This record gives sequence, structure tokens and C-alpha cells, in this order.
Amino acid sequence: MSTTSEFYSDPTFTIFKVPDWRAKLYRYLSVDVWGFLPSPWQRRISAWYSTFYTTSFSKKIIRPYIKMNYSDNDYLDKFKPPFGKEDFGSFQDFFIREFRHLPENESHHVWPCEGLLCDESKVADLEYVKVKSDVRSVNTVFGVDRTTIPKEYTFTNVFLHNKNYHRIHSPINGTITRIQHLPGDLIILRPWIYKENPSLPAFRNERYNVDIEDEKGRTWYLSIVGGPAVGTIEMGKNIQIGQKIQKMEELALFYLGSTCCMAAPLPPRFHMKNSFVEVGGTY
Repeated sequence: MSTTSEFYSDPTFTIFKVPDWRAKLYRYLSVDVWGFLPSPWQRRISAWYSTFYTTSFSKKIIRPYIKMNYSDNDYLDKFKPPFGKEDFGSFQDFFIREFRHLPENESHHVWPCEGLLCDESKVADLEYVKVKSDVRSVNTVFGVDRTTIPKEYTFTNVFLHNKNYHRIHSPINGTITRIQHLPGDLIILRPWIYKENPSLPAFRNERYNVDIEDEKGRTWYLSIVGGPAVGTIEMGKNIQIGQKIQKMEELALFYLGSTCCMAAPLPPRFHMKNSFVEVGGTY
């Protein structure tokens, strides 16, 4: 059996130690200043300043970026340019890179993405969150009624740092039963500036929700959340209601900035809050 370790030479993730005063300042700027702008303005501004990463000039920063963030000098060899391109023509191409060979894992349940597990809790233990003038429950993240997700389910939130792989894959074999697009804000995603609730952006940001029913009839809820500089969240090919989907089949990709939340009938086996998870690794 192949394992994900052969695909990741540097699976460590530094959790930044942000002083309380700085975290409060960043939160204020994100929620009370930037978050005060109407959502369409946030999207237009984000689209404008993210255009740099689509220019041919931006490809010059790929190699220095890799050298700064990865200990493996051959890291890029594990990936290929997106959409059948022959080379990485821009930094955006690197950001949405594709695996040359997807990680393999015999486990029935795998992580759908790569990043920092910044939140992990039973649904029953999650507190309500005040967003603007509304009080919202975790079900709000997934766009379902308050009683829809069983309380014994486990909620997880994986923050995808800029250096992480930014495609979302199915965690199980199953059938897609719901797809929902929820427009919203694009406040900053970085969890260390929301110390009381690192999942706050998932309650208010633009997101796509996808429900997958597994072979035992249990629903796995996924929420694919965008942040500042997200040009779009692009759903994978043939992702539609009623579609059978295989474990590790691509669900979506991000054009800069992302978080992936999941409500699952099982808790993670080997990971806890503030640990690093790998796409295709055993959930």
C-alpha cells in the first residue's frame, strides 16, 4: 500500500504565536473594517488585487516561494501544471497545481484536503456564534436546518495556508445528495486571529456546501469556504446531485484562499486540533 508520506517531504506546519493584542487588531481589521464593506465590494476588490497572480511575471516568484516554504528541492516534481498545461505560466497555476499521481490509501475515510486542523469538536459541544446581528449554529456553516446534523457528528475545520495544496477531494465513496452555493463575505481566514472561535469565517464567508451519502447511508457534510483574494471556487467535473463519487475524486479547487469544514459521522482517528492533515491521509 502506498502512503501519503511519499508525497509530502515537509508535512510540518508552524502555528504562528500571535500576541493577543495583535490578534485583536487583525480581527478588528478583518471583521469590523473589511467585513463592514458590502460583500460585492469585497469580491470586486479581491478580484482586482489577485490579478497579479495570473500574470506571466508572477511565475518568477514560484521557485523562491518553494525554496522558502519546502525543504524538498524536488517538491514541484510531484505536481503538474493545471488543465493540461505544459508549464506553470503564473503563480496561480502553481497555486492550483495537480498531483501527478494521487495519494493512495486503503482506509475507507480520508482527509479531503491539506492543512492545519484548526477546529475539531462534537457538534453538540459547539457554541453558537454571533455574526453581525444574527446568532448562528454550526448547521449554518453547511446551510441546513439546526436539527439536520446529528449532535454526535464531529465538526472539523482545516485551514489551507497559501503554501498548501488547494484542491478538495471526496473523503469517501458515495453519492452526492446536495450542492448549495451560499454567497457571503470574504473576511480573513487565518484561524490564529480568531482565538475564541477559529471557525468564525466559515459562518459568514462565501462557500459551496456538498453532501455525500456513504455506502452505509450516512451523510458527510462538506463546506468549501473562500476568503480574500478568492477569484472563484470552481467545482470539479461531473460534480452534480445524484452523481456517484469515488474516494479522492476531485470536488473543487480554489483560486487563492480557502478553508474546508466537514461534519462527519466519525471522529478523526489520528489527528487532533492544531495538527497537520494531509489530503488522502487516513481520517
